[in-house]
Amino acid sequence: MYVRVSKSGNRSYLQIVEGYRDEAGRVKQKVIANLGRLDKMGEKNLSALIHGLQRAAGRPEMLPEPPKFDSSKTFGDVWVLHQLWHELGLSDALRRALRSSRRQFDAEALVRAMVFNRLIDPTSEIGVVEWLRAETSMPGIDPEAVHHMQHMRAMDALEENKDAVEQAVANQLHPLLDKDLSVVFYDVTSVRIHGTAQLEDDLRAYGQSKDIHGIGRQFALGVIQTAEGLPIAHEVFEGNVAETRTLVPILQRLQKRFALRRIVIVADRGLLSLDNVAALEELGRAQGVCVDYILAVPARRYSAFAEILREVQPALDSADGPVDQDVITETLWEERRLVIAHNAARAAEQTAARQSIIAELDALGDALARKLDAQDAGENGRGRRSSDRGAYQRFHKALLEKQMTRFIKTDLGSPSFTYSVDEEALEQAERLDGKLLLVTSLSDMTPEEVVHRYRSLADIERGFRVLKSEIEIAPVYHRLPDRIRAHALVCFLALVLYRILRMRLRAAQSPVSPSRLLKSLGRIQKHTVHVGANAYHGITRPEPEQLDLFRTLNIELPKQPA
Repeated sequence: MYVRVSKSGNRSYLQIVEGYRDEAGRVKQKVIANLGRLDKMGEKNLSALIHGLQRAAGRPEMLPEPPKFDSSKTFGDVWVLHQLWHELGLSDALRRALRSSRRQFDAEALVRAMVFNRLIDPTSEIGVVEWLRAETSMPGIDPEAVHHMQHMRAMDALEENKDAVEQAVANQLHPLLDKDLSVVFYDVTSVRIHGTAQLEDDLRAYGQSKDIHGIGRQFALGVIQTAEGLPIAHEVFEGNVAETRTLVPILQRLQKRFALRRIVIVADRGLLSLDNVAALEELGRAQGVCVDYILAVPARRYSAFAEILREVQPALDSADGPVDQDVITETLWEERRLVIAHNAARAAEQTAARQSIIAELDALGDALARKLDAQDAGENGRGRRSSDRGAYQRFHKALLEKQMTRFIKTDLGSPSFTYSVDEEALEQAERLDGKLLLVTSLSDMTPEEVVHRYRSLADIERGFRVLKSEIEIAPVYHRLPDRIRAHALVCFLALVLYRILRMRLRAAQSPVSPSRLLKSLGRIQKHTVHVGANAYHGITRPEPEQLDLFRTLNIELPKQPA
């Protein structure tokens, strides 16, 4: 059945016609109704007729006025994180941990919003409120009912119940962990922070920054992750804490949270000290746990191993194989196992880089000396007149910037500008190039396995890069220590979700990173159109790439609103 305009002369008639086939199968048309002359009906009657037919068909009536479109809001990315959050049981776990009769708002929902914001569009806690209202559509949250002080109170609740929250998260992560959870990786990084005021028990302190390669105000963050790359514990320390003092406290918390029979700690160069080793061994004895370790020797302490390296060097030099392949041997140090890996190609690169810097500094020193000699001979060059003291200061500053004071010595007590290259120190450094020294208590791993385990530690450093780039943990603008700790916990939870997304993508052999996944799914948006007094809601139809990502994560597609 359809509408037909029939013409007779210069007149047009509106008809409703039905098509059918006769007994012979021929197509016929039958006029069901003559609605009148089209030019006599008028726009008003014609619109009323159309409205009536639409009502009869159960369809929206013809638009009484032009539609009005609200700003679209991202939805696909928060939908995936929301589904993952609930699938892991984190929603119920945090709701139980944060339960309070004094609060009139859902603290778990606000913590969830802060965590999701860190992964999608990191901003301040004030910015999260604006993000919820203007940019995203998060399931289960009414953005108009959220205000800034609720976010602050949610952070306070998070810190007040930190132990309960972390235990709840640990319980939910248990099914994802290795049953033994025997090998864990530990490292510490620095997090930049703003502000100059001093507070009681302040976490903000000036220390050696790992971001700006200088002194900065910061706090320290220690993270433990599993061999599969899943973060399971973190701790916040003062910004000037020695890394060697951070390991035992976080291990004690880890042991409290997970029933461990054996722990193998893999940690970077800053963690090695005889006191740390003794503390690890004592921790194991006190708690009835077998605590083993693989700790790297810091490069600044290689000189203490010079005699040992001199003894093993013939074995390293006599090994056959490609120059870019590690040669690995082992010996004893302080009655502990010392594994040594040497890579000839890396050694050649380090030696060449050092020699290039020394040549550059030597050229600078020669230029300064020649200028001084010319002045003494009565030749005045361009620019300000130089002095021996000024040459010393300029040259020493260059040595400090290039970190070459070990190899090039200046005699500040000499009346004239002089310097010398310490050939013995240079030769010793070249002997240590390309080497990795690992102290370990493990007896059931080959030297090759020990080196492989240590090199896996690089994954935790990638986690720190995620914290500082995608999650943007820094710079931090909070002043109060509890708020700083709460901010670190929010970022830690975001890192947990990021790594679980990565585990699922890797399990499916997907080349997509979690960041690219969230960016792609963020193009799935929620739309609202107002027509008269009615509002219609819809979701962007997923593209094939986005459908593949949902299948890869094994997460259901968002449903179109009714």
